[in-house]
Amino acid sequence: MDSDLAALSESLGQACLQRGLTVATAESCTGGWAAQVITHTAGSSAWFERGFVTYANAAKTDMLGVRMDTIETFGAVSLETAGEMAVGALMYSKAMISLAITGIAGPAGGSPDKPVGTVCFSWCVRGETAPPCERRVFSGDREAIRRQAVIHALTGLIERARNMP
Repeated sequence: MDSDLAALSESLGQACLQRGLTVATAESCTGGWAAQVITHTAGSSAWFERGFVTYANAAKTDMLGVRMDTIETFGAVSLETAGEMAVGALMYSKAMISLAITGIAGPAGGSPDKPVGTVCFSWCVRGETAPPCERRVFSGDREAIRRQAVIHALTGLIERARNMP
């Protein structure tokens, strides 16, 4: 674990412990990497509740309750799907705050509308039904895109955790 990722884990842990929060993750293109970073910090069981790796569309619907209609209408890589993933991570866990990541890490699979490097994110606080979502397009190879996605997702989660009452 490099020092940048370890620092994110520690910062998230501090923010969660200060506010009594627990976290759930819902990941697709990152394949559990965000959860791995989170659990790098000793004692993370005090604030990390669970992680969902939902790479296939069926996993998104089965494990997180993402509507197949959402995936068919907007795509697995969409703000709408990311939002439903984040809500589902809280619905199917006891966590207080969640993150969701779904994207196209490449090297294939992109399109003109959604090029390789497109990643959609969402962060949800228990009780929210329309969580904030964001789309980013990262550059680099598969590993670089996935790493940037993990950093962005965790940074967003830290910001939200720090701003919780």
